[in-house]
Amino acid sequence: MKAVSKSKLWGRSRSLLGVILAGLLFAGCKGTPTQSESAARRDVAAVAGDYRPQGQRPPLPQLSANSTLADFLRYAMLNQPQIEAAYFNWLSSVERITQGRSLPDPRLTFQTDIANVITSVMPGLMQELPGPGKLGLRAEVASAESQAKYFGFETSVLQSAFAFKRAYYQLHFLSDKVRVNREILGLLADLEKIARVQNEVGKVTLQDVLRAQIEQDRLATEVANLEDSRNPLLAQFKAALGLMANQPDLPMPSRFESTPLDLTSDQLLAAAFARNPRLKAMEAEVRQADAALRLAYKARVPDFDVGVEADAKAAPVMVRPQFAMTLPIRRDKIAAIIAEAQAGKRSAEARLSAEQIQLAVEFADKSFMYREATRNLKLLTDSLLPKARQALDVARSGYSAGKVDFINLQEAERSLLEFELAAVDARTRRELVLAEVSLLIIGVPPPGAPILTTTSQPSPAATLPTEKK
Repeated sequence: MKAVSKSKLWGRSRSLLGVILAGLLFAGCKGTPTQSESAARRDVAAVAGDYRPQGQRPPLPQLSANSTLADFLRYAMLNQPQIEAAYFNWLSSVERITQGRSLPDPRLTFQTDIANVITSVMPGLMQELPGPGKLGLRAEVASAESQAKYFGFETSVLQSAFAFKRAYYQLHFLSDKVRVNREILGLLADLEKIARVQNEVGKVTLQDVLRAQIEQDRLATEVANLEDSRNPLLAQFKAALGLMANQPDLPMPSRFESTPLDLTSDQLLAAAFARNPRLKAMEAEVRQADAALRLAYKARVPDFDVGVEADAKAAPVMVRPQFAMTLPIRRDKIAAIIAEAQAGKRSAEARLSAEQIQLAVEFADKSFMYREATRNLKLLTDSLLPKARQALDVARSGYSAGKVDFINLQEAERSLLEFELAAVDARTRRELVLAEVSLLIIGVPPPGAPILTTTSQPSPAATLPTEKK
């Protein structure tokens, strides 16, 4: 065989290298997105348009004391770092769908035979081909995971909205408690004046005056404690808006707004099972575990390697096709892979069942708390408070006439204070229960929440009307 000149060898090597590079470019073309991947990216685009358009935080609402509760909630949802962390966690999981359905990168190979001289130069290209169905199942696993991550993002949105509402209601009703205590404090000042007049005319002893002063001192301290408790609540209010400690404070809404939810409806529990994002996340985890189990069964299917090498030094050029496959003969290993996946699916199913049971328990408990607070509030406003005010008026008149002692007058005052504060507590509990059931149990999004009404992916979440402004 005639010797091949270096120039011809270099020319053949370049030609072969061009073919190989062309193959690499061809192999580097985009793959075909799966249906679930396309749906997930539509969901991302829908949420991003409202939550992070062009990857940037949208303009936040300009808040003032006259702003609506919906404006404050939207500010919190757009500015809360916990929500942002859950959002980007979801986005990263969507990118794993593309990674799961894509072929491994091709490998450029090079081989040469050397004796006294180089006798062969063989560049080549190899491609790993997973067994039939494996790429699709990997994409299914990643897709189900991305759904779970989305519902984790939705849960974070609702939790942040509840954190704001909780601080908002607690601050509002704290002001009511301070107001009630100050009113009773003013009443005690009047009672002290009456006691002094009675003491001056010799109808009562100085002990009544001292009792009035002691009660005033006690209430004044209680008012100071309540005012001081405003500071940690304001810190919670600020944190719920996603503000750092060194950022300026925002005003409290001046207008009180209740949570529009009728807890007497028989359909609410069914709505909670259909809409609760924690359940939806666990349903997605079950689908992920099911896809992982089907992928585990594919461990019995071999994977393949195909490629080609060409000897650039041979004349004519010699092409060597290559083919390899794995031999899944480790039965104990395959059985372990399948058993692991089966256990994972059963665990996911059990977690879902446990969450469904817990959701029903939470709903029953919160419904009772709502009914109890409503009954107590009705009793207080319709019966106990009017009678307590009347009893105090009677006791005051009787004391001025010398027919009632100061102990009975003081007891009437304390009863009125107790009932006034109990009414404030009942209102507070009722509002907190309504907010918790609406947001965390049923999953009704506030107005302007940056979440999907339905998902484009399989098993979409049932929807409920959002809260009205």
